[in-house]
Amino acid sequence: MTPINVLLGLALVAYICSKQLRWRAVDPAQMFKLPIILGVAGVLSIAGQHVTIHPVDVVILGLSALMAVASGALMGRIARFRMSPTVPGTVESRTGGAGIAIWIGLILVRVALDVAGHRMGSDLAVSTGSILLVLAINRATSALVVSARQPHRALAMAGR
Repeated sequence: MTPINVLLGLALVAYICSKQLRWRAVDPAQMFKLPIILGVAGVLSIAGQHVTIHPVDVVILGLSALMAVASGALMGRIARFRMSPTVPGTVESRTGGAGIAIWIGLILVRVALDVAGHRMGSDLAVSTGSILLVLAINRATSALVVSARQPHRALAMAGR
């Protein structure tokens, strides 16, 4: 990885961690923007590599995707909801410190899979594109779960 990729990766991690701590409006249109952007960037990055896909690539990518879905679902499940104190009728959510812990756990698992994949000769599974896809899957899964759990406005306004 180039130093610029490392810096961009760290900036993305810091951005996503900061989002876990802030109350944000539950707006599906907004929640799915980042996963779509990351997913498109990941696919384009992988498509531009012209590498042969080996069985180890499939295993590493599959395990990474499975961990991304599991961590995203868990993050969506632990999200807390409240009515916005500044925008009437708007539901907000956040995952807090537990969300950051899950996020860091996903990163650690992904680093371990990258190290193992690199030692087994994987080029595709340890690429920047595959990392972006893992992040996209995690964020999309979390957004799906939060959207499904979002309290209806009438219930949220009643304090439920």
